[in-house]
Amino acid sequence: MGPQQDRSAAKPYANGSTAAAAAAAGRKENNKVVRYRECQRNHAASIGGHAVDGCREFMASGADGTAAALLCAACGCHRSFHRREVEATAAECDCSSDTSSGTGRR
Repeated sequence: MGPQQDRSAAKPYANGSTAAAAAAAGRKENNKVVRYRECQRNHAASIGGHAVDGCREFMASGADGTAAALLCAACGCHRSFHRREVEATAAECDCSSDTSSGTGRR
């Protein structure tokens, strides 16, 4: 058997980015911040009921780029059970909207 390799080291992709950088980029979509809010997992689905655990917001169990980063430290559920919320950044907001269309119709 050969020497064991450190699998936790950041390995670059073909484009030069690392796995941790790719995971962090997945949370920002075109200057949008993605947050995961309350857990929506139905714990009583197997008995025909509806019961959620009350977890209010996703908190990662581990560092970015690891498998533990996808598990919630509060409730233990996968991140996909939490409600996904996309927030636009201030630089993207166009607050100077003009309601007149300028068509000249009266």
